[in-house]
Amino acid sequence: MNVKKIHGPLLALGLAGCMLLLLIHPEASLSAALRGLTVWWDVLFPSLFPFFVISEVMLGFGVVHLFGTLLDPLMRPLFGIPGSGGFVAAMGYVSGYPVGAKLTAKLREQNLISRIEGERLVAFTTSSDPIFLLGAVSVGFFHDASLGLILALSHYGAGLLVGLLMSFHGRREEAISTPDSTVPGEQTPALQSGPRLRTALISMAEARRKDGRSLGELMKGAIQSSLQLIIIVGGLVVFFNVLMELLARAGIMSYLFRFMGLLLSLGGFPPELAGALGNGFFEVTLGARSAGEAAASLPLHFKVATAAFILSWGGLSVHAQVSSILNGTGLRYLPFMTARLIHAVLAAGLALLLWRPVMGTGLSSAWSSLPAATAFAPSASGIAASLGLLSILLAIGLLLSLLIPAFGAIIRMIRRNG
Repeated sequence: MNVKKIHGPLLALGLAGCMLLLLIHPEASLSAALRGLTVWWDVLFPSLFPFFVISEVMLGFGVVHLFGTLLDPLMRPLFGIPGSGGFVAAMGYVSGYPVGAKLTAKLREQNLISRIEGERLVAFTTSSDPIFLLGAVSVGFFHDASLGLILALSHYGAGLLVGLLMSFHGRREEAISTPDSTVPGEQTPALQSGPRLRTALISMAEARRKDGRSLGELMKGAIQSSLQLIIIVGGLVVFFNVLMELLARAGIMSYLFRFMGLLLSLGGFPPELAGALGNGFFEVTLGARSAGEAAASLPLHFKVATAAFILSWGGLSVHAQVSSILNGTGLRYLPFMTARLIHAVLAAGLALLLWRPVMGTGLSSAWSSLPAATAFAPSASGIAASLGLLSILLAIGLLLSLLIPAFGAIIRMIRRNG
């Protein structure tokens, strides 16, 4: 039987079942909804909304076009995306999901990236933010700031590896595309000539001229768009919290936990972590909290690796957020889901691989004594720390973009003289 033919009836049957469970367990459903609403208001809204507005304003002022031109020598050879993807990557890693998807969709709407480039970009810029990873997970859930270093190395390191792997995605489609077709976002020869900084400033001025909105209009549009998106994010968080509660009441979660326990046993992990993995499959916050609150008798490195897996997978709640953002852009969901799974496996593997070098050599103790270990919190200081990290990432990217052409020139000079 064709899967498409049974998709609709199965979805209707599942929704009818959820409605029935809502009628049977109204109090539990209300409590789950309130828990999801609390997470959204206390954590997601203050940490995500400022970055939503900032990214919209930067797009309107042409800042993305400025960094796009400057970062192009770095991003195209490594990740197969235009330089504007470097700004998206920095914003995505600093502010967390789903900011990377939001900016990718904006670039796609402005025809600055192709469909393949957009799929590559959203695949490796969807990650946890430092506020959640360092503040909530390592300090709040595990009660150990020293674990933030290994969680950050495994999560963000695996994300960069996914970006390198995704550079091979869609190469066959790009190869068979017509050679005379215009590449979205490609600069005209007039803009390509001359110093790169001058070209970048011209691109920024041209983008600002095309936008044409005043500062007041730009702020109004940014706030309206950001409020709409943050409400969607909150609604999905509440929905998945209620869904998990209903599945638990129906006994379905227990079967899922057994299946997860079997998979963990096959992978050499303690099956007691099945609850954390099952919760993380749906919602990242509940999964990471379950991993941190798992039995103290379980090996700590396995609990940290499970948390790294959950943070990188993101949960179906994040998947639904990204899918809703990408709707109408032409970007496919399957490459994103595949990249999330690869990211999760790589992050868990890196956490186990780096455990002895990081935790056994004093690096973790040195990290926990730094202000950065606890600076990222869902507050004004955490947002300030995130903005500082954003500036550092962009500065590093710009430095590498300047060094790559310089190294190329040196190599060409050596070859000519050789």
